[in-house]
Amino acid sequence: MAPPTPTRAAFLAAVGCYVMWGFMPLLFMGQAALGFSAPEILSHRALWSVLFAGGLVLLAGQSKQVRAVLGQPKTLAWLALATVLIAINWGLYVWATTHHATLEASLGYYINPLLNMVVGLWLFREKIDRWGWVAIGLAAVGVLFQALALGRPPWISIALALSFGAYGVIKKRIPVDAQAGLFIECLLLLPFGLMFVVWLQTQGLGHGFATWEGFGWALLNGPATVLPLVLFAWAARRMPLSTMGFIQFLAPTLQFCVGLATGELFTPLRAVSFGFIWLGAGVFAAAALLRARAARRAMAVVEPI
Repeated sequence: MAPPTPTRAAFLAAVGCYVMWGFMPLLFMGQAALGFSAPEILSHRALWSVLFAGGLVLLAGQSKQVRAVLGQPKTLAWLALATVLIAINWGLYVWATTHHATLEASLGYYINPLLNMVVGLWLFREKIDRWGWVAIGLAAVGVLFQALALGRPPWISIALALSFGAYGVIKKRIPVDAQAGLFIECLLLLPFGLMFVVWLQTQGLGHGFATWEGFGWALLNGPATVLPLVLFAWAARRMPLSTMGFIQFLAPTLQFCVGLATGELFTPLRAVSFGFIWLGAGVFAAAALLRARAARRAMAVVEPI
């Protein structure tokens, strides 16, 4: 069977999810401007995401699957590990975007798909062609220059890429639909988020319920977390992964622009670093598109007329 042909709706859904992820730092910066700390933002993200994720489960008719998974200790344990990883990823990302490190965070999402190739080679024995190694090599040089520019290893970038990469590996192995899995992850995070929000409010330190403006910003964490994931899952089922892989660089590019627009330091050495990263991303995307075209031509040859 030939790979699915990307429709206009699927393409727009894919672009939409990555645009949302690209501008996500503005949501966290807006909350930080009102006094929200990174842990408080993360707690509200856990609190409100479960409501929106639960609504999606009901709309998708996956309530039975959720109940079944909750009765499977092994699957639940894997989802718990995935929850820990995504919580680390969310926490680091929120902290980075509220502490003038959005550029470093964007670097992590540039190198993530290249890291995924290495993980695929290691865990799933997937092959990497010469252009894949070129892309990985360019990204490695970019990370080295970033370390020189920062005067330290880019720990935020590396941790974001590793945590999201490991999260993706676990999700690939768990036989649970996207909506059901996301809801259970949010459900597992809910007690921690709720306890921290309640503690902040009792201490007079909370901002999410202090004013209507603060409540509105806190509530936005729910749809901002869930909606792009839904669009991604919907688009990924209707268009080739190679095309999705090309579009995914839109998110870190927008994050990079947000970092520049908010006045983060961008030195010549840092520009060299991102130059190598962009070259690596470009080689990765171009190679993916060439492979997809070759696969379509091969399928056209073997398909009956």
